Amino acid sequence: MTPPARIQAAIEILDLIIAAALGQGAPGDRIIAEWFRARRFAGSGDRRAVRDLVYGAVRACGPVPADGRAAMLRLAQNDTALASLFDGSRHGPAPRAAGETPALGGIAPEWLESALAASGITGVAAEALLARAPLDIRVNSLRASRDTIALPVPAQPLLAANALRLPPGSAVEGWPAFTDGLIEVQDGGSQLVCEALAARAGETVIDLCAGAGGKTLALAAAMDNRGRLLACDTDRARLSRLAPRAERAGVVVAQSVLLDPGREVQAIAAQDGLNADAVLIDAPCSGTGTWRRSPEARWRLTPAELARLTALQSRLLDVGAGLVGPGGRLVFVTCSLLDAEGADQIAAFLARHPDWQAEPLNLGAGTTRGAGLRLDPARDDTDGFFVARLIRL
Repeated sequence: MTPPARIQAAIEILDLIIAAALGQGAPGDRIIAEWFRARRFAGSGDRRAVRDLVYGAVRACGPVPADGRAAMLRLAQNDTALASLFDGSRHGPAPRAAGETPALGGIAPEWLESALAASGITGVAAEALLARAPLDIRVNSLRASRDTIALPVPAQPLLAANALRLPPGSAVEGWPAFTDGLIEVQDGGSQLVCEALAARAGETVIDLCAGAGGKTLALAAAMDNRGRLLACDTDRARLSRLAPRAERAGVVVAQSVLLDPGREVQAIAAQDGLNADAVLIDAPCSGTGTWRRSPEARWRLTPAELARLTALQSRLLDVGAGLVGPGGRLVFVTCSLLDAEGADQIAAFLARHPDWQAEPLNLGAGTTRGAGLRLDPARDDTDGFFVARLIRL
């Protein structure tokens, strides 16, 4: 592909990503993969270059662009070499017309940028949300040690006990260490918030919003594969991914429990999961802390969706509280930097439940936010998270 043809390809993909964001369609990485699957002529260099252009343009736009061309013009606004490729050549984009305006820049749509600012995320902290994410892994302590594991590339130890950071682009899933279950891809911050639960061998632990089981596997390793670990979710498809991952990792204590919304306690009680020692609620959220990985996600969020999510989080906290035995602990996590999904949720929970109290956390990272901690990309070089640990009196 010629350089102008790569620009035009990026514009076509951006049109699809914008439409998917507005219609709650497929994520950007899947759209890119499907676009190239139908165009086998594009080589690996073309795919990499077009992907970089697409995500560069997504990051350059704040509000949802009118179309892919406006988004690409935004990226080219301060790049004369890129702007020169709007030359009307064969397979390339038409020259910029008189009066044609690029998409608007910024961090996010105006309402969302204001919500972040009200939550203390401005300036450098806000800009860091659109940087490129690092590649972190968790060494599976059931099968290997971070101090002795041999990997094909140099790795940097991180703050979490089993976390390593790899060079960008490392083909992790092709390594024997991955296929043999010695490592999992997991952000260092995600590993730290798992450690906040302090899961121990012999305990009964519930992962209430397990999804595909990334945190479940980390909890099983922390429990040294001893005890009872219930991995619960309402999404059958996501939960079904846990079993093969657990087998690869050598996890034997994890048991999947499919939940019916509104009847979670009954399903868990049927598995003898009441009076648990610890419950993790990795709640569905806006994902504002993960924009480095999915920058188009900020175009999907609406005020109505945020209200739905915060209501769901509040209900899940109440459900989780009913599963914990006396003296037990509940850890609430969101990959969000909005106070509505963090500090405000915990303040409201404690007001509703006087028999609970927040326990101070020291993870070696993060800053105090209300009764919990907040990790953010600018300060901690992790994905953004809020985490709080609550104790039943």
